[in-house]
Amino acid sequence: MVVPPYFDVPPKAYGGVEAVVADLVDALVARGHEVTLLGAGEPGTRAKFVPLWDRTVPERLGEPFPEVMHALRVRRAIQELAATGSIDLVHEHTFAGPLNAPVYQGLGLPTVLTVHGPVEDDSYEYYRELGDEVALVAISDRQQELAPDLNWVGRVHNALRTEEWPFRADKDDYALFLGRFNECKAPHLALEAAHAAGMPLVLAGKCSEPPELKYFDEQVRPLLTENDHVFGLADATAKRKLLAGAKCLLFPIRWEEPFGMVMIESMVCGTPVVALRGGAVPEVIVDGVTGRVCDDPGQLAAAIAEVQTMDPAACRAHVEANFGADPLGRGYEQVYYKLMRRRKRPDYRWRTSESVRLPLAASGLA
Repeated sequence: MVVPPYFDVPPKAYGGVEAVVADLVDALVARGHEVTLLGAGEPGTRAKFVPLWDRTVPERLGEPFPEVMHALRVRRAIQELAATGSIDLVHEHTFAGPLNAPVYQGLGLPTVLTVHGPVEDDSYEYYRELGDEVALVAISDRQQELAPDLNWVGRVHNALRTEEWPFRADKDDYALFLGRFNECKAPHLALEAAHAAGMPLVLAGKCSEPPELKYFDEQVRPLLTENDHVFGLADATAKRKLLAGAKCLLFPIRWEEPFGMVMIESMVCGTPVVALRGGAVPEVIVDGVTGRVCDDPGQLAAAIAEVQTMDPAACRAHVEANFGADPLGRGYEQVYYKLMRRRKRPDYRWRTSESVRLPLAASGLA
């Protein structure tokens, strides 16, 4: 299992991919599999952890060097593991890592890649060029529908360990926005809706990169009132407390969100979600039961009032039944077995003394 070098697994605060991988790893170990996790930071799962960096490098997120260097280090680590015969396949969660797939293929190892982000423009071209050397797993039906020609081998919804999330039926007097501060996540729409509904809004999330700060100054700050509270980046403990206490989560996305972890994090705490239709939203929310799916920002305010009559227990039950760690583990297990049945055994002829002597003879050195 390969993760990027930017955050711990599980993450201490920001890190959606790392949170999913932590739950997946532990679910697989619980199902009897031996898992080796390659990444950075501190061990935090039941897997055997191999750190490839001295520390996590969150400040270098978005730079090309860590991506490429991590892929090289991962390749070396996989080759060492393969030499011991203790590995059956490689599951990638990084961007550059799948470029190693031809090397792994030569070792008889299938490469699985979970596509955590959007499949559009440059990313679509990238996944298409990977061809059939990399088996792609979608995290929603909608993500797969938007690029049906890619080498998808399955769809597994993201999930979480429900027992680690608090449940509250009684709520405090605020709505919550939890996510990055940018145009796609649209916290400015959350503010407008909360104000129209007469509901105080707490805004928590990542706002540190220049585009995020610019967006905040131009579109969020002018809308803030004395009833709104900018919490900042919430760590794992604060996030759970905020979600459990909110009357609802506002999720006014303006893009094809591949999944949206915060929706299931909210519902497992007994908090319904008010969202705009897009991406996986209709797959995650049961409209009228665990939240409202709106088609226009003008519908959000009325939806805020409506969801307050919904049963918090039904929200949690929906997550337990459909987005728990055991369904996550079973889903990927099925993908792995499918690929194992297809895999080709490695061809070790390149290691023979005959194949070594050929280039020497051709060069006149033998």
